[in-house]
Amino acid sequence: RQTREQETPPDFFYFSDYERHNAEIAAFHLDRQVKWICIKRKVEILILDFRRVPPVAGRLVNMTREIRDVTRDKKLWRTFFISPANNICFYGECSYYCSTEHALCGKPDQIEGSLAAFLPDLSLAKRKTWRNPWRRSYHKRKKAEWEVDPDYCEEVKQTPPYDSGTRILDIMDMTVFDFLMGNMDRHHYETFEKFGNETFIIHLDNGRGFGKYSHDELSILVPLNQCCRIRKSTYLRLQLLAKEEYKLSHLMKESLLKDKIAPILYQPHLEAMDRRLRIVLKAVSDCIEKDGYDNVVENDFNTDVNTVTTER
Repeated sequence: RQTREQETPPDFFYFSDYERHNAEIAAFHLDRQVKWICIKRKVEILILDFRRVPPVAGRLVNMTREIRDVTRDKKLWRTFFISPANNICFYGECSYYCSTEHALCGKPDQIEGSLAAFLPDLSLAKRKTWRNPWRRSYHKRKKAEWEVDPDYCEEVKQTPPYDSGTRILDIMDMTVFDFLMGNMDRHHYETFEKFGNETFIIHLDNGRGFGKYSHDELSILVPLNQCCRIRKSTYLRLQLLAKEEYKLSHLMKESLLKDKIAPILYQPHLEAMDRRLRIVLKAVSDCIEKDGYDNVVENDFNTDVNTVTTER
């Protein structure tokens, strides 16, 4: 529905923004590791190194041959139609936006899409859905509690599962991840049920990221600003990505070139990530100045210098 160059219209609310397949692809690359080839030597550089987004890849799909003619879902099949422009369209079955007005149309039946794999299957590993403590109100006029209470994080930190373990640090990682993408739509998140609070957040549903490159939505950073906590591994990674030789935008551009429907992001979106990274580092610096390094930066490294790894 949007070209790579188009931005989200300024009058759109975050909950009526488009879902972008290229945002899902870019989010996977931002979250993962990439092999970066330097001129003089070959070294492996990780981007954010969270590895919490299921694998996503872009594809050009034939809607007739690969979806309509092979589906066994009669409800889905009934939503296919031919538009006045003689293009094949469908809108599927869902709670919102599934109507002819919000249909996906091919040219005439070819359409770009993102395909996400989730391993392991739900039958093998159940997931638990959690309401994000910094969820937005999803209302045109009302504000969420965190938007009006500057001490909101103190309340969150006294509430399970955020009162123990690493969950609050996971939220900070997710906050940084979303801010770099400009994703305001993090209303819930999921974890693997089997491991209780000894697990990590799965970074699912990133389609509303990368909507605006000319605007930095500072409200996404509120959890970090209120809690003033961050993993040392994350902080060091962000500092590395701010260096010219490991610049975030360069690493992302190189990684995204490997996708079959590249280019994935318009250049201004890549440049916006560099700008937002500087904003994140400034926020952490302000926290350290206010509360002290040891109270802000959580050392998640093993102490044995011969085996420096991060606990996950």
